[in-house]
Amino acid sequence: MCSPATAVATASLAEEFMSALVADGLLIETGVAGVFGKNGAFEAIVRGIDALVEAAAEDMRPEVVRFPPVVPRSLIERSGYLAGFPQLIGAVHSFEGGDADHAALLRAVEQGGGWGGYLSSTDVVLTPAACYPVYEMASGTLPPEGRVIDAASYCFRHEPSKEPGRMQIFRMHEIIRLGSPASCVAFRDEWLSRGERLLRELGLDVRSVAANDPFFGRRGRLLAATQREQSLKFELVVPITSAERPTAVASANWHQDHFGELFEIRDANGAIAHTACVGFGLERITLALLRAHGNSPERWPRAVRSALQL
Repeated sequence: MCSPATAVATASLAEEFMSALVADGLLIETGVAGVFGKNGAFEAIVRGIDALVEAAAEDMRPEVVRFPPVVPRSLIERSGYLAGFPQLIGAVHSFEGGDADHAALLRAVEQGGGWGGYLSSTDVVLTPAACYPVYEMASGTLPPEGRVIDAASYCFRHEPSKEPGRMQIFRMHEIIRLGSPASCVAFRDEWLSRGERLLRELGLDVRSVAANDPFFGRRGRLLAATQREQSLKFELVVPITSAERPTAVASANWHQDHFGELFEIRDANGAIAHTACVGFGLERITLALLRAHGNSPERWPRAVRSALQL
């Protein structure tokens, strides 16, 4: 755990970095913490990273799928996400009332009060992770060799912050493995090496650390401890706002048979399938590159610019 002095210094560095990103036009503030517009230079870097991740998986010949940034509410209920991460959920609500309800809603807006009570929950929820729709898609029996799937999406997690590396809405590019326990563990470990190599070749100071998901509540603390004890999750961390407290820019996870059981995914022998995934946070890697090489991509090392096709 970091000292209070380190925490203050980190917050100061984060504020300075954020101010520079906004001043240089790379990020555009919206008035909501963790929600930004980005300029063309920022988006060009994101596209370059996205292409590198896709190329790194080519030898695995993954099925490429893309889903919108919303998923069915039923999928979230079935996945257990509400049990583990209710604090992160972003449910979509819409107005379904009549004239009187509409008038009351407008009065609430004019008076500066809350108007969310006039909205009703819809059938969709903001996507929390790019891999979630894949598990429902894969319900049924896998081919003998299992499946490898390339998925990417905008994702939402309700954790507003002043740190540029903790956005509420961000893009995630994932490669997902479905198959036997051994194949999933090997996949996870292989992608830890691939991910670290990919980031080092971009000039980033990266290391792998054991990690856990931000499970909610008392039960969540037990789940997090189990996740670490069983070495189920690792993160690749890189300095963004602090060298002492590097930020996770990618993670590699073995879910065991969690999603296989929930979504009735079976291997060719009829056993519950295991799953694993590696996820790359495109905005976070972009921020790490800006921190490492400066806010002017045209001045970055030639090898980095070439790799990202800038």
